[in-house]
Amino acid sequence: MPVKYDVVALGNAIMDVIAHVDDAFLVKHDIPKARTNLITPERCDYLYNALPASRVETSGGSAGNTIAGLRSLGAKAAFMGKVGDDKIGSDYVADMGRIGADFFGKPLVGGASTARSMIAVTPDGERSMNTYLGASTEFAADDVDADAVKAAGWLYLEGYLFDKPAAKTAFVHASEVAKAAGRKVAITMSDVFCVDRHRDSFVHLIRSHCDLVFANEAELLAIYETDDFDTAVAQIAKDSQIAAITRSSKGSVIVSGADTWTAPVAPARVVDATGAGDQYAAGVLYGITHGLQLAESAVLGNLCAGEVISHIGPRPSANLRELAVKAGLKI
Repeated sequence: MPVKYDVVALGNAIMDVIAHVDDAFLVKHDIPKARTNLITPERCDYLYNALPASRVETSGGSAGNTIAGLRSLGAKAAFMGKVGDDKIGSDYVADMGRIGADFFGKPLVGGASTARSMIAVTPDGERSMNTYLGASTEFAADDVDADAVKAAGWLYLEGYLFDKPAAKTAFVHASEVAKAAGRKVAITMSDVFCVDRHRDSFVHLIRSHCDLVFANEAELLAIYETDDFDTAVAQIAKDSQIAAITRSSKGSVIVSGADTWTAPVAPARVVDATGAGDQYAAGVLYGITHGLQLAESAVLGNLCAGEVISHIGPRPSANLRELAVKAGLKI
């Protein structure tokens, strides 16, 4: 089957609701700072009503944000996920269409509503995410669109979705479909709590199905239960063909076998850290699928992350392709 998409992502279909608040707001509404908190639908409604009216709503979820970044760079991309049979779900699918990304996934009928994430951003740029996962976690193996996977050069898996047994089965099934079609598979670890809960399964998936692993430094250390970065890097080099590791102000590191490249962080004023890792993944995936060297792909990833943290919201507000060209990258 010919390649129609550079990347097809499989992840949580979540409508992001983002607002600037002060630290007093977090205390008043009992929101743990700089954490991802899973909440009930009742808590979701409460926080939605509590957030300022200036809040921004956009279709998101980690992998969905990466797809938005890929589209801004000019990649051909699609998203696979589960929404509810409701207006929020319809809005999510329509928003994907507006950015030029195809959506694959049957809506959940008669069950949970479409997922929402209440994201409170404090003046220091930290994000406190309160997420009702809703219908998104009901994604199962029979929701995988095999033709879409076969038509993509890369399958990108979002670690946040890797929670229920059905979703784990879907990951493995989608990966096997991709591999059988001669395609590549990438996965992002998403969060330390994901790693802690599913360490053995993640390691197995990395070793047996994945060609590229995305993680931040804390996630990488958690995978291998070590406090030493070099030790963890040496291990991920054995387990995956390529690993892309973000290190906050230290920039990022890409590892492939015995080779390691370090890319400095792109200068940026931190307004909202939401989506930094997602856009880094977009830049790296674009580079890898469009002939850039790994070191250049890391630079592009840092540039994309730098753009998104300079404003509120998890998607780029500027055209990433134009920014990359202006920065001298040949994309």
